Amino acid sequence: MTTSRPSGGRRTLVAFHAHPDDEALLTAGTMAKAAAAGHRVVLVLATNGDLGLTDSATRARDLGAQRLAEARRSADELGVARVEWLGYADSGMGPELYADPPGRTRFVRAPVAEAAQRLAVLLREESADVLLSYDARGGYGHRDHVRVHEVAAAAARLAGTPRVLEATIPRDLLAAAVRLSARVYRYPPEFDIEGFCSAFSARRDITHRIDVLRFAAAKRAAMRAHASQALADGADRTLAAFLRIPRPAYDLIFGREWFRNPAHPAGAGVARDIFAGLP
Repeated sequence: MTTSRPSGGRRTLVAFHAHPDDEALLTAGTMAKAAAAGHRVVLVLATNGDLGLTDSATRARDLGAQRLAEARRSADELGVARVEWLGYADSGMGPELYADPPGRTRFVRAPVAEAAQRLAVLLREESADVLLSYDARGGYGHRDHVRVHEVAAAAARLAGTPRVLEATIPRDLLAAAVRLSARVYRYPPEFDIEGFCSAFSARRDITHRIDVLRFAAAKRAAMRAHASQALADGADRTLAAFLRIPRPAYDLIFGREWFRNPAHPAGAGVARDIFAGLP
């Protein structure tokens, strides 16, 4: 990442995520790598994750506040300079869209233009060079993730942010990993293996592949910071399973991160630096 760093200056990376813990799963290595290279890294969360899956004892407390606190601990592990919450509530992932909580709007109900303006204010304040968001499918289709894609694209246009990179995973690689792990790990009943295997992006659409092997420990620490999301009543959570993977295997699995740049020049090779080519 240091190859395109302006002389005497630094770049600013803004990572925009739907919920606390999404940053740990999808972009933590890239964020830690940028911070270690001297760039400014900012984490923006659309929602407080108040509908996250957890155990009943944890849910009895203020889950949204807990999850925001966990995100700040995760950010500390990654070297993030600033954490902001846009003020929206989690829209949930089931068939039912719950009523708005007092004083908050479920993110998916917020007008895209309104949310984009909130994000654009931050992008301008930070003079952001790169904005991380999600692909058009929202990865695995969560409605808040799809809305992040829509809001990020609109905000980047408003703020004049030079580059938007959509965090994703090569679909064929993910499918192979999920099907292999299903032989030894019992996924919860609500986990749709076949649906997940058709999620994210085709390999041909990947424009950036970032080596984050040196930052796998920071990524693991960021995951561990989201303790509420590793808890469940009488069941296992995917995050907890990730944290049980032995370090050598964990580093191999999580040592790369992938992005799609909608403006990537046709025919250009896969980039290894999120800042390469920026003016």
